[in-house]
Amino acid sequence: MARRKRSAWVSFTLLGAGLAILPILIETGIGRSWVRVIDFSLLYIMLAVGLNIVVGYAGLLDLGYIAFYAVGAYCYALLASPQFGLHLPFWAILPIGAAAAALFGILLGAPTLRLRGDYLAIVTLGFGEIVRIFLNNLNTPVNITNGPQGITLIDPIRIAGFSFAAKHHWLGLTFSSPQQYYYLFLTLTLALIFVALRLQDSRIGRAWAAIREDELAAAATGINVRNLKLLAFAMGATFAGVAGGLFAGFQGFVSPESFNLMESVMILCMIVLGGMGNIPGVILGATLLTVLPEALRYLGDWQQAWLGRIVVDPDDLRMLLFGLALIVMMLYRPAGLWPSRLRRREWEDQRTS
Repeated sequence: MARRKRSAWVSFTLLGAGLAILPILIETGIGRSWVRVIDFSLLYIMLAVGLNIVVGYAGLLDLGYIAFYAVGAYCYALLASPQFGLHLPFWAILPIGAAAAALFGILLGAPTLRLRGDYLAIVTLGFGEIVRIFLNNLNTPVNITNGPQGITLIDPIRIAGFSFAAKHHWLGLTFSSPQQYYYLFLTLTLALIFVALRLQDSRIGRAWAAIREDELAAAATGINVRNLKLLAFAMGATFAGVAGGLFAGFQGFVSPESFNLMESVMILCMIVLGGMGNIPGVILGATLLTVLPEALRYLGDWQQAWLGRIVVDPDDLRMLLFGLALIVMMLYRPAGLWPSRLRRREWEDQRTS
């Protein structure tokens, strides 16, 4: 037991050291643009972990999840930009965006309590599109969201006078803006993962699992299905609201086109590919589907350098390989690349039966 604990601490120490120096190694080795890719992968991990609460824990298929991301982003954009002349501090805006997203999650969950499966997916899909269309048209007669042009000149994230948009020097090293955002995103990502893991092992998590497996049986055992469904929607939306606020401060610009249906589908694919209901699998899926598409973009440069022209469009090839990977996954690894023990056992039982 002592040896196992010691090895676990060594593993966590090495992992922490690797995460700490990762942006330095990436920027030195392959360029600053890849640090931004890693930053976005952390945002998508937050989104995937939040959607995993709704879909993986509670079994509620939500195709409008990106709407909560948009709520968090626009809350930050409206309260920290020249749009309304407000420039509130980051520590005040982020909780407001998270709370607003949670409220929208409850508003979505309340009328859909009796829906399951395909019907719930269609309603949530419609909700996500309604939010996007509202953001796209709330520029007349009163200009609130600036319509399809989006909101620009959003304040960068500042904490206690420390701006993440400026270079800083520490211990003889120069840290660029993407590197500094990496450490902020990593801290909040780890905090959200910790919350999700604690929820999974709690009474609430076990109640969500019961609802996911058999809602009628869960209600018969005394579980308050209504409140727990609303809690799942609210918790997942809160995670998305936090990620949305960070996205707005990081990009300095938001527009409705950043929150389309494809984004919701992509986040759902992340948790399906990695392993629905399993946090390490969700992290793996989110990382793969963020990093690999960017790596495939270099195929265009390779074709231009070696063939003198672009034979296959990199974006088309990226979507082709993505679709092929999903088909192969559903055929040979339907539980995901890194499924939970329960889902792995269920999958193995189905194969042997």
